[in-house]
Amino acid sequence: MILVTGGAGFIGGNFVLDWLADLDNEGIINLDKLTYAGNLETLESLRGDPRHIFVHGDIGDKELVSKLLKEYQPRAIVNFAAESHVDRSIHGPAEFIATNIVGTFNLLESAREYWSGLDDSARRAFRFHHVSTDEVYGSLSAGDPAFTETSTFEPNSPYSASKAASDHLVRAWFHTYGFPVVTTNCSNNYGPYHFPEKLIPLVILNAINRKPLPIYGDGQQIRDWLYVGDHCSAIREVLAKGALGETYNIGGWNEKTNMDVVKTICSILDELKPRSDGKSYSEQITFVKDRPGHDRRYAIDASKVEKKLGWRPAETFDTGIRKTVQWYLDNPNWIDGVVSGAYRDWLSKQYK
Repeated sequence: MILVTGGAGFIGGNFVLDWLADLDNEGIINLDKLTYAGNLETLESLRGDPRHIFVHGDIGDKELVSKLLKEYQPRAIVNFAAESHVDRSIHGPAEFIATNIVGTFNLLESAREYWSGLDDSARRAFRFHHVSTDEVYGSLSAGDPAFTETSTFEPNSPYSASKAASDHLVRAWFHTYGFPVVTTNCSNNYGPYHFPEKLIPLVILNAINRKPLPIYGDGQQIRDWLYVGDHCSAIREVLAKGALGETYNIGGWNEKTNMDVVKTICSILDELKPRSDGKSYSEQITFVKDRPGHDRRYAIDASKVEKKLGWRPAETFDTGIRKTVQWYLDNPNWIDGVVSGAYRDWLSKQYK
């Protein structure tokens, strides 16, 4: 089996579904704390599937993690567990330090102790895959080359600083203890089951509910967009073939401004679910005060993972965003279960 942490969140949940869709893959122990962004409804299709063992718990709980490792003897750990929303990290950084730094440390120590007790064959086969973000590299100017795996870490938010710290811990455990790790740093993910506080799902849901479409500042912030299904396939490749101690940047080769993203969503919705008054959803665009320390541009150079492991994304932004919009239109029950009173309170606070 493999142990997946954070497997009820957006990327982790998609990975679990993707992994178990292949009947030849081994089973998953899915450890998730079920914070506001963890949603068991995402995993509803796996109810009763003996290959999926869900455990409600924290990666920082060494006693629990050690018990799971001893009981199930996984041959790999894929660590998605993290607090990940920049805006929330600005308002409340303590949770990000606790989960992303202290939690990762405790997980590493539990995993190292388990690994040290394996026989030689199992030790050689074991992998710890740490999933991280391009935000650890900081911000780029318009003409700067894209981030590579050797780019300097220059995090600018409590979230990205906490993830940078976790990346350093993983690297240190490899170089100090020989612990078998690989790390991936991904660009902005989008796709099904995304909690609607992030730009793309927020815009889709606000649009169809005739609410304002909030855009920070001038809307010219640039991100590289990666369809979550492509990210899952990249993780499988790195887990299977990645060199120990190495980092691989995972990107979609899709740099877009936030304004371009929002206008594209509006255009697709104009086609798939036209407004009753015949006007474009783009009329709902509203500019709001920029957030503190907002990075201007992220861009990922994903050529290393292509050259070394033969991976490239299958989706363009045009194909991926159309699939994403259609998914949200087709899954109102999942959305209704997510959009709680607490979530509306958060949106009111953030975009007042």
